[in-house]
Amino acid sequence: MSETMLQQVMTAPGTITFQTVPRPQPRPGQVLVKVKRIGVCGSDIHVYHGAHPFTSYPVTQGHELSAQVAALGEGVDQFTVGQKVTIEPQVCCGKCYPCTHGKYNLCESLKVMGFQTTGAASEYFAADASKVTPLPENLTWDEGAMIEPLAVTVHAAKRFPELEGAKAAILGAGPIGILLAQSCKALGAARVLVTDVSDTRLALARQVGADFAVNTKDRDFGEALTECFGPDKADVIFDCAGNDVTMGQAIRYARKGSAIVLVAVFSKPASVDLAVLNDHELDLNTSMMYRHEDYVDAIRLVSEGKVQLRPLMSRHFPFAEYQAAYEYIDANRETTMKVLIDVDPCDE
Repeated sequence: MSETMLQQVMTAPGTITFQTVPRPQPRPGQVLVKVKRIGVCGSDIHVYHGAHPFTSYPVTQGHELSAQVAALGEGVDQFTVGQKVTIEPQVCCGKCYPCTHGKYNLCESLKVMGFQTTGAASEYFAADASKVTPLPENLTWDEGAMIEPLAVTVHAAKRFPELEGAKAAILGAGPIGILLAQSCKALGAARVLVTDVSDTRLALARQVGADFAVNTKDRDFGEALTECFGPDKADVIFDCAGNDVTMGQAIRYARKGSAIVLVAVFSKPASVDLAVLNDHELDLNTSMMYRHEDYVDAIRLVSEGKVQLRPLMSRHFPFAEYQAAYEYIDANRETTMKVLIDVDPCDE
């Protein structure tokens, strides 16, 4: 094992380079992993464009990953060298009110790998054992790198506790919207409607199990709700697009007394009709990342075949072509779902 390794660094918006740095040694309580795959998400692209409000440069990215245990620090005995794992990228203080009450995803000092602290886009990465989660052998490295975004949607689906037998509408058929559609079905929703303005994305939503897929460029969302679910419309509407149009649609057309869950991140202050929200006594809920139990459930759903990840995998890029991957995403936004970086081009 070499004493040095390659590490990705975004030195400024639009500029990705590599540096040779010492390979980390696992400290007591840590696990050293050999990184296999890195997934690129929308937030990474925001950083690439200098549009992420909570990230400064230089920064090493990488928060969606699969890896193989390479070495164990002192006191770590729950893992074995060679084991498949993924890493939960939250860095929490452990002392604030949310942390001490089981909601560490809302830590008052929350940092996320690849944004406010060093990410895993390196040949090796050392992580606290508490943040390392085993992957079953029947999951591929590619699937392992997609557990993080799936955990986002598992957590979001659970934010509506009455999901069993429910009718759910999902606004936005990007990777999160399509994973959420699958998560809702896997966790008990009876029927799921997905909307978008891209027929390509809607076709993929249908492919992985959405009962209805509607292009709201061509059809009114309110009419679609009634056509798909009947006069009682949806029990819950999830906004995975995060803009005034989609949140406005959700508030305007939600059944009185039903629920809306905001999953997407608004890039600017919203301008929506809160008077209607109030008058219709709508429950507006939100969802922020995930907790360990969401990772466990996400892994289980893939392992049991209840969630399909492969149809969302758009293309692979070698580690050395990190910037080319971002340029590809920019040039193919409508048809691209998940781009994977092969840090270690191993066989599955």
